[in-house]
Amino acid sequence: MSDDRIIDGAIARKTPYGMLREPTFSGMLSFMRCNFRKDLTGAELVISGIPLDLAVSYRSGARFGPLGIRQASAEVASLKPYPWGFDPFEHLAVIDSGDCFLDVHNPLTIHGAIVDHARRILASGARMLTLGGDHSISYPLLQAHVEKTGTPLSLIHFDAHCDTWPDDSPASLNHGSMFYKAVREGLIDVKRSVQIGIRTWNDDFMGINILDADRIHRQGTDAVVAEIGRIVGTQPAYLTFDIDCLDPAYAPGTGTPVCGGLSTAQALAIIRGLTAINLIGMDIVEVSPPYDHSQITALAAAHIACDLICLLAKRKADELL
Repeated sequence: MSDDRIIDGAIARKTPYGMLREPTFSGMLSFMRCNFRKDLTGAELVISGIPLDLAVSYRSGARFGPLGIRQASAEVASLKPYPWGFDPFEHLAVIDSGDCFLDVHNPLTIHGAIVDHARRILASGARMLTLGGDHSISYPLLQAHVEKTGTPLSLIHFDAHCDTWPDDSPASLNHGSMFYKAVREGLIDVKRSVQIGIRTWNDDFMGINILDADRIHRQGTDAVVAEIGRIVGTQPAYLTFDIDCLDPAYAPGTGTPVCGGLSTAQALAIIRGLTAINLIGMDIVEVSPPYDHSQITALAAAHIACDLICLLAKRKADELL
């Protein structure tokens, strides 16, 4: 039987290339049925999960986010992604390496565990696409990426919240202060960073460029894409997508929903326009399956992740990666 007709091809096949045609309702889960393995050799993009929700300020449940996104991604993998029209896994060697182990009974070990998890993957030469988990995971992920690059990064941040509220405790787990700490530590270049979809107030946005939800609704997605390109330029960028950037109508399964947000169509249009951006790392966070309905939120996250993979695949095909 040919390789694309087997069940559990995520572990049965030996290559990280190509999409599988398996029934969407069965088989072992990996993100979009991609090759599931711990060996990082030859991988250009590593997908992994960080099932953490100890830092949330309202609803818990994001620890089930990586599982929920993987489940929803089986449907996304049933056809070539639209509107790209190509198999991204033919161009890019992508594996799913499973989840980062966290000792949740020893919270003070969690930050270091995530940094070490990211270091191991980045040391292989691969990029990372991380499935959260609450948004606090972006802070140790940024630390590991900046340690690797040796330079501050542009931050492209989709969210309802700016997440720059003050918190000077180095040991705290807080999903609303990661980027306050990142700015204070010099991890991100604020002048070359942008926050998209914001609709909660902070007295100090710490100099980061804000494209709030109202502006997006007024000006449209093409204008937003152009402004992101102007701000970020060709500088290495880390993209983080908090699913509550979407309006609760499109993402009910999240920890801190805020009305007035982006539609799924708006978010996807913006992401698909970022073909000129040099993305060196990405995460999607705050999917909380216990509060989801009919996988609405998980499906949105899976489609966003798929488009991020397509961005990298296109850049490689165009010899820009």
